[in-house]
Amino acid sequence: MSSHYSDPSTPDRGRLPPHREVPFLPPDPLTPAGEKILRRLREELFLWLITVDATGMPHTLPVGFLWDEAQSTFLIYSASEQDRDQRWQYLRQNPKVGLHFNLDLSGADSFILTGEAKVSLDDPSSDHVPAWVAKYQAFFSQMGLTIQQAAAVLPVAFRIRPLTMMASS
Repeated sequence: MSSHYSDPSTPDRGRLPPHREVPFLPPDPLTPAGEKILRRLREELFLWLITVDATGMPHTLPVGFLWDEAQSTFLIYSASEQDRDQRWQYLRQNPKVGLHFNLDLSGADSFILTGEAKVSLDDPSSDHVPAWVAKYQAFFSQMGLTIQQAAAVLPVAFRIRPLTMMASS
Protein backbone atom coordinates (compact mmCIF):
# COMPACT_ATOMS: atom_id res chain seq x y z
CA MET A 1 0.00 0.00 0.00
CA SER A 2 1.50 3.32 -0.99
CA SER A 3 1.36 6.44 1.09
CA HIS A 4 1.32 10.07 0.09
CA TYR A 5 3.18 10.98 3.26
CA SER A 6 6.94 11.17 3.38
CA ASP A 7 8.92 8.48 5.16
CA PRO A 8 9.63 9.59 8.76
CA SER A 9 13.19 8.34 8.39
CA THR A 10 13.96 10.84 5.60
CA PRO A 11 15.52 14.23 6.36
CA ASP A 12 13.24 17.17 7.16
CA ARG A 13 13.54 18.71 3.70
CA GLY A 14 10.18 19.90 2.51
CA ARG A 15 8.42 19.49 5.85
CA LEU A 16 6.71 22.35 7.59
CA PRO A 17 7.90 23.03 11.12
CA PRO A 18 5.58 21.80 13.86
CA HIS A 19 2.91 24.23 15.04
CA ARG A 20 1.22 24.52 18.39
CA GLU A 21 -1.74 26.54 19.62
CA VAL A 22 -1.26 28.54 22.80
CA PRO A 23 -3.16 31.29 24.62
CA PHE A 24 -2.35 34.63 23.04
CA LEU A 25 0.15 36.83 24.84
CA PRO A 26 1.37 40.13 23.39
CA PRO A 27 4.68 39.52 21.59
CA ASP A 28 7.80 40.25 23.63
CA PRO A 29 9.94 42.71 21.62
CA LEU A 30 13.03 41.56 23.54
CA THR A 31 12.95 38.09 21.97
CA PRO A 32 13.78 37.36 18.32
CA ALA A 33 10.41 35.65 17.75
CA GLY A 34 8.47 38.44 19.45
CA GLU A 35 10.33 41.11 17.52
CA LYS A 36 9.59 39.32 14.23
CA ILE A 37 5.88 39.00 15.04
CA LEU A 38 5.64 42.65 16.13
CA ARG A 39 7.29 43.76 12.90
CA ARG A 40 4.67 41.84 10.92
CA LEU A 41 1.84 43.20 13.06
CA ARG A 42 3.07 46.74 12.46
CA GLU A 43 4.12 46.54 8.80
CA GLU A 44 1.93 44.07 6.92
CA LEU A 45 -0.92 45.77 5.09
CA PHE A 46 -3.39 42.91 5.06
CA LEU A 47 -4.36 39.77 6.90
CA TRP A 48 -7.05 37.21 6.16
CA LEU A 49 -10.16 37.57 8.34
CA ILE A 50 -12.06 34.30 8.67
CA THR A 51 -15.69 34.31 9.77
CA VAL A 52 -18.14 31.40 9.96
CA ASP A 53 -21.74 31.37 8.76
CA ALA A 54 -24.67 29.65 10.51
CA THR A 55 -23.94 26.35 8.72
CA GLY A 56 -20.31 26.32 9.86
CA MET A 57 -18.94 27.31 6.44
CA PRO A 58 -15.84 29.53 6.76
CA HIS A 59 -15.61 32.78 4.77
CA THR A 60 -12.29 34.50 4.23
CA LEU A 61 -11.65 38.13 3.31
CA PRO A 62 -8.39 40.11 3.12
CA VAL A 63 -8.65 43.19 5.33
CA GLY A 64 -6.47 46.11 6.31
CA PHE A 65 -5.72 46.37 10.01
CA LEU A 66 -3.89 48.22 12.72
CA TRP A 67 -2.32 46.41 15.63
CA ASP A 68 -3.10 48.44 18.75
CA GLU A 69 -0.29 47.54 21.12
CA ALA A 70 -1.79 49.50 24.02
CA GLN A 71 -5.04 47.48 23.92
CA SER A 72 -3.61 44.29 22.36
CA THR A 73 -6.38 44.38 19.76
CA PHE A 74 -6.72 44.65 16.01
CA LEU A 75 -8.59 47.62 14.57
CA ILE A 76 -10.31 46.86 11.27
CA TYR A 77 -12.57 49.10 9.22
CA SER A 78 -15.37 47.56 7.17
CA ALA A 79 -18.11 48.58 4.80
CA SER A 80 -21.51 49.16 6.33
CA GLU A 81 -23.92 46.25 6.67
CA GLN A 82 -25.97 47.25 3.62
CA ASP A 83 -22.80 47.57 1.48
CA ARG A 84 -21.11 44.36 2.59
CA ASP A 85 -22.06 40.76 2.03
CA GLN A 86 -23.25 38.79 5.04
CA ARG A 87 -20.12 39.06 7.22
CA TRP A 88 -21.92 41.29 9.73
CA GLN A 89 -24.59 38.66 10.14
CA TYR A 90 -21.91 35.99 10.60
CA LEU A 91 -20.21 38.08 13.30
CA ARG A 92 -23.50 38.68 15.12
CA GLN A 93 -24.21 34.93 15.09
CA ASN A 94 -20.67 33.99 16.06
CA PRO A 95 -18.11 36.67 17.02
CA LYS A 96 -15.26 34.13 16.97
CA VAL A 97 -12.89 34.77 14.07
CA GLY A 98 -9.60 33.61 12.65
CA LEU A 99 -6.81 35.96 11.61
CA HIS A 100 -4.32 34.44 9.21
CA PHE A 101 -1.07 36.05 8.18
CA ASN A 102 0.48 34.96 4.91
CA LEU A 103 3.36 32.59 5.32
CA ASP A 104 6.46 31.83 3.37
CA LEU A 105 6.97 28.44 1.74
CA SER A 106 9.09 27.13 4.61
CA GLY A 107 6.25 27.72 7.06
CA ALA A 108 8.78 29.11 9.50
CA ASP A 109 7.21 32.57 9.57
CA SER A 110 3.58 31.59 9.87
CA PHE A 111 1.10 32.46 12.54
CA ILE A 112 -2.63 32.28 12.90
CA LEU A 113 -4.72 33.87 15.61
CA THR A 114 -8.20 33.21 16.86
CA GLY A 115 -10.17 35.99 18.47
CA GLU A 116 -13.45 37.69 19.20
CA ALA A 117 -14.72 40.54 17.06
CA LYS A 118 -17.09 43.31 18.02
CA VAL A 119 -18.21 46.56 16.47
CA SER A 120 -16.41 49.49 18.11
CA LEU A 121 -18.42 52.61 18.72
CA ASP A 122 -15.44 54.23 20.48
CA ASP A 123 -13.11 54.49 17.48
CA PRO A 124 -13.18 57.51 15.18
CA SER A 125 -13.42 57.17 11.41
CA SER A 126 -10.23 55.84 9.87
CA ASP A 127 -9.26 59.20 8.36
CA HIS A 128 -8.97 60.52 11.95
CA VAL A 129 -6.60 57.75 13.10
CA PRO A 130 -3.05 58.98 12.36
CA ALA A 131 -1.53 55.48 12.34
CA TRP A 132 -4.20 54.26 9.87
CA VAL A 133 -3.63 57.27 7.60
CA ALA A 134 0.15 56.72 7.67
CA LYS A 135 -0.22 53.02 6.89
CA TYR A 136 -2.92 53.16 4.18
CA GLN A 137 -2.85 56.56 2.49
CA ALA A 138 -0.49 55.42 -0.29
CA PHE A 139 -2.52 52.23 -0.85
CA PHE A 140 -5.82 54.10 -1.23
CA SER A 141 -4.14 56.74 -3.37
CA GLN A 142 -3.05 53.98 -5.79
CA MET A 143 -6.70 52.91 -5.93
CA GLY A 144 -7.69 56.48 -6.84
CA LEU A 145 -9.25 57.29 -3.44
CA THR A 146 -8.42 59.96 -0.93
CA ILE A 147 -8.15 58.80 2.65
CA GLN A 148 -11.46 60.60 3.33
CA GLN A 149 -13.18 58.72 0.47
CA ALA A 150 -11.78 55.45 1.79
CA ALA A 151 -13.15 56.29 5.26
CA ALA A 152 -16.60 56.83 3.71
CA VAL A 153 -16.41 53.43 1.96
CA LEU A 154 -15.25 51.69 5.18
CA PRO A 155 -17.16 53.50 7.95
CA VAL A 156 -17.50 50.73 10.54
CA ALA A 157 -14.76 50.02 13.08
CA PHE A 158 -14.25 46.53 14.50
CA ARG A 159 -11.99 45.52 17.36
CA ILE A 160 -10.69 41.98 17.48
CA ARG A 161 -9.25 40.68 20.73
CA PRO A 162 -6.84 37.77 20.11
CA LEU A 163 -7.52 34.64 22.16
CA THR A 164 -5.07 32.04 20.86
CA MET A 165 -2.09 31.90 18.57
CA MET A 166 -0.80 29.08 16.45
CA ALA A 167 2.81 29.52 15.46
CA SER A 168 5.71 27.40 14.41
CA SER A 169 7.46 26.02 17.46
